[in-house]
Amino acid sequence: MMKTNESSLDRVIRTVLGVVLLVVYFLGLLTGWVGVVALVLGLVLLLTGLIGFCPLYTVLGFKTKKG
Repeated sequence: MMKTNESSLDRVIRTVLGVVLLVVYFLGLLTGWVGVVALVLGLVLLLTGLIGFCPLYTVLGFKTKKG
């Protein structure tokens, strides 16, 4: 079971940054491999921000959520 490991602030930052990267990509402001990186990173940030769980945090033994 995935237990949240992101604080509220972490989640808000990830969600906002993810949306910004997706908007920038879909507006065509970033193209080529940079655009693909922005798309993938935007999707990952948005998803992890919405669910509150970052698998990389688990691997690194890190969390921003207290408790």
